[in-house]
Amino acid sequence: MFESTKRTELSSLGEFGLIKHLTAHFEIKNPSSILGIGDDAAIIQHKGKQTLITQDLLIEGVHFDLTYMPLKHLGYKAAIVNFSDIVAMNGLPAQMLVGIGVSNRFSVEALEEVYAGIRVACEKYKVDLVGGDTVSTNKGMHLSVTALGAARKDKIVLRSGAKPGDLVFVSGDLGAAYMGLLVLEREKKTFMANPRHQPDLAGYDYIVGRQLRPEARLDILELLKKKKVFPTAMIDISDGLASELKHICVASNTGCNVYEDKIPIDPVTVTTAEEFSLNPLTAALNGGEDYELLFTVKAEDYDKLKGETAVHVIGHITDSASGLNLINGIGEQIPLKSQGWDAFKES
Repeated sequence: MFESTKRTELSSLGEFGLIKHLTAHFEIKNPSSILGIGDDAAIIQHKGKQTLITQDLLIEGVHFDLTYMPLKHLGYKAAIVNFSDIVAMNGLPAQMLVGIGVSNRFSVEALEEVYAGIRVACEKYKVDLVGGDTVSTNKGMHLSVTALGAARKDKIVLRSGAKPGDLVFVSGDLGAAYMGLLVLEREKKTFMANPRHQPDLAGYDYIVGRQLRPEARLDILELLKKKKVFPTAMIDISDGLASELKHICVASNTGCNVYEDKIPIDPVTVTTAEEFSLNPLTAALNGGEDYELLFTVKAEDYDKLKGETAVHVIGHITDSASGLNLINGIGEQIPLKSQGWDAFKES
């Protein structure tokens, strides 16, 4: 958690003083942000475009663990996971609102760290913080982030547009964030057993970074635009590849075949999975939190993306009667089951 030699109690500033203090260094950059923080509501205007809105609620002990999640990283990640939802619809994030509930366990300095991470994300992705709320809670920290973006009506990509014969692509590599989480959890258990133990994360920088500091793949939208490829369906991979494939296929009333040997997995993910006696494919299919883009394109667009290292073709869309299938290395067809994160599924 956050450690500081200085501690300013939240009560010393009050609700409105705290908001003013935490948001003092956020600047409005987008012309669509007519009015930001300071009134009863923000004013947003997107001329000729449709507004995209998404929200995520992050709860301490459920979605994040402050034993190993630095507060600045928490702020950054809370912003990015929402930006990624806008990007997944082929839109550009432009504004965000942050609601935060905290107990008196946290100081002003601790919240400064959270907002410092939010500010880094806003500056990197050119997003304006235009509002939010702060409340007190009996226990822990809750973060509610709403992101707004915009896109032309004819440029928005839904989950429901995939057609049989379309190719299935993913960006980046999969499973790294989940393996990073397992490493962090392992080091936490060792620390709890022996507080003198110092975490040993040497060699795990990539996968731990993928867990603590994900990115929204705006660069992939730029690549697709440059190559003049318009996805027929798209979603970001927050709950695991299998789960997101199911979302697209259900929404599009299709099936799919994806090939085990085409799914991109980083070598560090592979070796770490082996340490945990885990199949790396399991991490890629069901781990989640990669925030890569899963999208489908018409087969005739393949040549436009051929040779691009940032995206990988992993399969194709079939008719709904064929179901969702994983084709293994010897050509066997295995029904694909989604076992990713479900907030209300019984453990």
